[in-house]
Amino acid sequence: MTTTPADAAPAPGPRHRSPLLARHGAVAAAGPDAGVAWHYGDPTAEQRALTRGGAVVDQSHLGVVTVTGPDRLSWLHSLTSQELTDLPPRTSTELLVLDPQGRLEHAAGVVDDGSTTWLITETAPALAAWLDRMRFMLRVEVADVTDDWAAVAEPLDAEGGEGEPVTWRDPWPRTGPGGTRYGPSDADHPGADRRWRLVLVPRDRLVEEVRAREAAGWPLVGTWASEALRVEAWRPRTSREVDERTIPHELDWLRTAVHLHKGCYRGQETIARVHNLGRPPRRLVMLHLDGSGHLVPEAGAEVFLPDLDERGAVTRAGDASEGGTPGRPVGRVTSVARHHELGPIALAVVKRSVPEDAVLLVDCDGGAVSAGQEVVVPGEGVSADRPAARGPLTRGLGHHPMLGG
Repeated sequence: MTTTPADAAPAPGPRHRSPLLARHGAVAAAGPDAGVAWHYGDPTAEQRALTRGGAVVDQSHLGVVTVTGPDRLSWLHSLTSQELTDLPPRTSTELLVLDPQGRLEHAAGVVDDGSTTWLITETAPALAAWLDRMRFMLRVEVADVTDDWAAVAEPLDAEGGEGEPVTWRDPWPRTGPGGTRYGPSDADHPGADRRWRLVLVPRDRLVEEVRAREAAGWPLVGTWASEALRVEAWRPRTSREVDERTIPHELDWLRTAVHLHKGCYRGQETIARVHNLGRPPRRLVMLHLDGSGHLVPEAGAEVFLPDLDERGAVTRAGDASEGGTPGRPVGRVTSVARHHELGPIALAVVKRSVPEDAVLLVDCDGGAVSAGQEVVVPGEGVSADRPAARGPLTRGLGHHPMLGG
């Protein structure tokens, strides 16, 4: 069994190092999960416990931003992709912050407790700084409270109740009001059975909160387990699936984080244009990796569409010393996981033009491995409720220079 994550790479130190890493058998995670445990000695058993719905996951590396003041919900509504003006207390949703071209900059889980809006995010310092610059004369206050609050995850599909801690229930993959989908229906989505919520606890009580759950029979499990179930559910993360070009359509993130019928916000023009007229330039795909050679790629590995001869054999071997490749580069792996039933799996972002039935090759240290696709965003790039094209728009639909057709 390997003892370090496949995607381990030099990175800045975590803002907080969880005291739960002092547990016997704990192996630290790397990359965007640095600061918490990858596993505690038996990742397969941990994943099975989480799948059964009886486990707790330390997510104290996530950031927490609060927004207070009477204008908080209408203000956030005006800046982000989500309808928030009438968000009821203790009702979870999520939002995206986009740049003027519609590219994704921040994502956050959102829940309001009646006096404070809580944002759980992987980019807390940058998100808080940007929001603070956008306050102008409105009655809002923004604070990065990550030093005071930590998240623990539970495999439950329930909102927090009156008098309970602030709780964010992951809406994925249920298509929200005003949202749309590129992938399968909510009922047929592989994430339909994934239950996930984050409970915010005082950071200085993290160990006690976890012990209370362990006393109730829930083992503590690491991110090996939670990431495997996230990848299986096709659930995107900003620290993994998002790069400098990402628009939400490519990740099927309009399901839960975008309201198509709300007022103006930064990046809305691209959201509407791609939904109404175009096709996303790229698409998210889940890869079933060939594990027979015991090679597992790292996040960031290149994905190739192989060149085949008439017998279906790859015509180029990918010998780096000769400058060869195993085919035409068409994308990159974003997340890699070892699933206790599915084996090695990954999420990748590839060109929309890649045939959906093509067997792809993924670059690894030691050679390329083959990967079968499970379609997340179809190659046709049409959402479930895209308006019908009218007149001459249809003829040039796939050739809009902004949309990668």
